Amino acid sequence: MGTNTDLYRGARDQLVALISDYDRAVEEFCWPSVTGTFNWATDWFDVIARDSDTADRTALWIVEQDGSEQKVTFAEMAQRSDRVAAWLERLGVGKGDRVILMLGNQVELWESMLAVAKLGAVVMPTTSALGPADLTDRIARGGARFVIANTGDTAKFDDVPGDYGRIVVGAPVPGWHGYADAYVLPAEPRAAVTTVDDPLLVYFTSGTTSRPKLVEHTQISYPVGHMSTMAWIGVRPGDVHLAISSPGWAKHAWSCFFAPWIAEATIFVYNYGRFDAAALLHQIRRAGVSTFCAPPTVWRMLIQADLGAKPEGLREILGAGEPLNPDVIAQVEKAWGLTIRDGFGQTETTLSVGNTPGQPVKAGSMGRPMPGVPVVLVNPVTGELADEGEICLDLRERPLSLMTGYLGDPERNEAVMAGGYYHTGDVASRDEDGYITFIGRTDDVFKCSDYKVSPFELESVLIEHPAVVEAAVVPQPHHTKLAVPKAYIALADGWEAGADTARAILEHARDHLAPYLKVRRVEFFELPKTISGKIRRVELRRREEDAHNAGTAIDTEYRYEDLVD
Repeated sequence: MGTNTDLYRGARDQLVALISDYDRAVEEFCWPSVTGTFNWATDWFDVIARDSDTADRTALWIVEQDGSEQKVTFAEMAQRSDRVAAWLERLGVGKGDRVILMLGNQVELWESMLAVAKLGAVVMPTTSALGPADLTDRIARGGARFVIANTGDTAKFDDVPGDYGRIVVGAPVPGWHGYADAYVLPAEPRAAVTTVDDPLLVYFTSGTTSRPKLVEHTQISYPVGHMSTMAWIGVRPGDVHLAISSPGWAKHAWSCFFAPWIAEATIFVYNYGRFDAAALLHQIRRAGVSTFCAPPTVWRMLIQADLGAKPEGLREILGAGEPLNPDVIAQVEKAWGLTIRDGFGQTETTLSVGNTPGQPVKAGSMGRPMPGVPVVLVNPVTGELADEGEICLDLRERPLSLMTGYLGDPERNEAVMAGGYYHTGDVASRDEDGYITFIGRTDDVFKCSDYKVSPFELESVLIEHPAVVEAAVVPQPHHTKLAVPKAYIALADGWEAGADTARAILEHARDHLAPYLKVRRVEFFELPKTISGKIRRVELRRREEDAHNAGTAIDTEYRYEDLVD
């Protein structure tokens, strides 16, 4: 029996070799039996960074909008993170201490994540979009002992109470330790002793329906669990991987940290202030990007531009964050001959369901359960297994990729793990081939007369209309039908928010949806979102319920019966 590093590499290599044969991968893949002590930063990253075959390979490649760029090899990244770890240790960062990282896509983010991990401390990734109120909540509920932030964000902490150390990246700030001081120290390897159950990461969720939850992951749940994400992406040793993702959210750790470095691939980052499709496509071609993952918003903007010929090195393309509608997938496939593959996971898990490389993709489907992930669909009423129901993980085969739980919230933990399942809160259906198709959040699906309405199905049709950039469908209470579908619409440039546009959208929906799914109301509206960009449908539902309970008509909406009937 080999070391934990040997077991880790063996499982990685097995999954890379098997993933193009889905049935065989499901049958043969086993999570590595990593036990006892394990620290991903030292037992995996440092090992590959000091291997002669990998040391000089580019680990991180960051390009700015002005054309400047920085490349860091695996060996250099190991050394840089060693220096930062030694310096943080001098400041008092120790095992179990929680450290907020509020940095952008910059080298210091990656090296400090590794450095904190090397000390056995806990990384708390945090978006720079937060203001003082949210930061106060994170410091208090998260129990942060230290904060690392850029100079431009330090003022946000002026009124954030707490006894925490402050570290600034960039120009000096009074009362803050200067991060650059770390670079004068020698690069001596660090090796904190951490067990597989010790915490490594604490994430705050985006809070689409309630205040953010604190999700805890261990030394193996993300570091080992993201083998599933690596497999879904299809990233291999020596590849160049690009994922459009903002630091501070779990998806960034998924695709911009763990998955590519598990595969010994290069992480490529293109930083831009304003999205420019042509510039992004140029960088994909120039860098020889092999695997590319982007959220639906980016894919929708790309197809509105000139995609051109397929970038020469591009092998795998993926969508993440929310389901992609089939029209976008079809347009990219026509231009490049590549199929955007969708997948499903949460902050609480790694990739759980996915369309894997080399396998048939069914329009609208998220794919099939990933090898080693016991995905089942559970009827939310009866609790029985079904072909339509809530996506759950069977805890009898608890996967390594599942979080420890929600910190400080025993009631929510009990609810989310009830009945022997981890409950995702998402509803889906499964066909005869095992492919799973997203229907909606358990609290988003609603009844219209006797029919169940999936907002996602309606929204997928609505955004195919050129006037619609984004759409959110919610139930509007109705005295005889229980509810009717109402679409809140964000308009594309050049379209006027008036009756003619509303009529065109309503007619488009009528012509492309079953009669019982007819959109009855349209309102042009600035969609409420979380700081991570997810639409807060809960606010829109509340708006409809408040108006109904008050007996007040919403004068700014357009009605199907007034414009189309």
